[in-house]
Amino acid sequence: MIAPPAIDSEPVRSLRQGRPLLWTRPAGADTNEASPFTLEDVRQARARFDRFAPLLTVLFPELHETAGAIESALLPVDGMRAALRLPESQGRLWIKADHDLPVAGSIKARGGVHEVLEFAEALALREGLIQAGDNYRVLAGPQARASFSRHQVAVGSTGNLGLAIGVIASALGFRTSVHMSADAKEWKKARLRARGVTVVEHAGDYEKAVAAGRARVQADPNGYFVDDERSSSLFLGYAAAALHLRDQLRDAAIAVDAAHPLFVYLPCGVGGAPGGIAFGLKEVLGPHVHCFFAEPTQSPCFLVRMMAGSGQLPGAGATPSVYDVGLSNRTEADGLAVPRASELAAGVMATRLDGVYTVADDVLFTDLARLHDSEGLRIEPSAAAGFSGPARLCATPAGQAYLASRGLAQAMRGATHLVWTTGGRFVPPEEFDRFLSRGRSSPADT
Repeated sequence: MIAPPAIDSEPVRSLRQGRPLLWTRPAGADTNEASPFTLEDVRQARARFDRFAPLLTVLFPELHETAGAIESALLPVDGMRAALRLPESQGRLWIKADHDLPVAGSIKARGGVHEVLEFAEALALREGLIQAGDNYRVLAGPQARASFSRHQVAVGSTGNLGLAIGVIASALGFRTSVHMSADAKEWKKARLRARGVTVVEHAGDYEKAVAAGRARVQADPNGYFVDDERSSSLFLGYAAAALHLRDQLRDAAIAVDAAHPLFVYLPCGVGGAPGGIAFGLKEVLGPHVHCFFAEPTQSPCFLVRMMAGSGQLPGAGATPSVYDVGLSNRTEADGLAVPRASELAAGVMATRLDGVYTVADDVLFTDLARLHDSEGLRIEPSAAAGFSGPARLCATPAGQAYLASRGLAQAMRGATHLVWTTGGRFVPPEEFDRFLSRGRSSPADT
């Protein structure tokens, strides 16, 4: 257990007691610390998606309309802004609709698809199935599928990453296994099994599922493990989203500059997806984008990691978990039920992340219902975590202090608040109806 902090501050008390809070990175902290990644790495990930686009239209007919691009819409949600009581003087509200991403139905399609494609590309080049400049549609043929079938792709997941890996790897012909933690939803397991994916269930949490999957694949000479805690390929697959969002913002005439700051709110589990996207946004859009991660009050692994790194949790050690501060890691937001942050993501974000806030489960359901009732959109609970962000930033002392310290208070009328919705496309109707009923009956507020 973590030793009691030298100063029992209000943020530390709120963290330990599972009460919502906003933590922000101290003003003036260096945001240009060296990273293992560059903007060129992000562009190369985008180029890999482009090379595979012809093949993806063969594997997934729903991608014909987008010429093989796995992308989501940028949507204004003025009805939701009104439901959240965000004053017009504090800016407009938009969503990046990754809850409706094709193929896998969640943000995890970005990183998961990218990593499997990178593995497939390296294997195909090594075995002479393709050469530089070839049309990758050839990888849908029997020779490639026979080659891929000799290899296993595996992952440990609470649900959505497993879906993404399972869908793309099985479509390419790989033997595929997904190690799922106890909090993974039954419908996600069923969807994977329907595609011929082997689902291995574990009684423990996310960390235990990942460790078990990693150990089993190490025993397979033809095995490849997608490691959500450590993967550079996943991280860059997520980061590539920034290039498309830049174009969407331009097409929507949304400026990002000193007079028009962009605030982005990203639900966070282990941190790879929001970390990659935030890194990409900072690289592509520059200093006027402000990124905040959103976590459940009982599973704030990234908040624990950031607070420990800033000296606010003395004795926490280098890689603290939510269990170390007395939290349960139990939440209805299954994709966010992670006890310990990715060290890769935490290292990159240490001087780049602007803040982390926590959300009670009841608020997730309330905002899920608000979004459906105001905009007709269907998301899962974890995807609703971002909607608490504008109120945390604009209407709390911690948020107002952040705005004042960055000289942003006078620029809020021109601000854009962008909530990144992360999953929900394939939630079964009866499951969503249960979410909706709970959200409409909950007294919770942001």
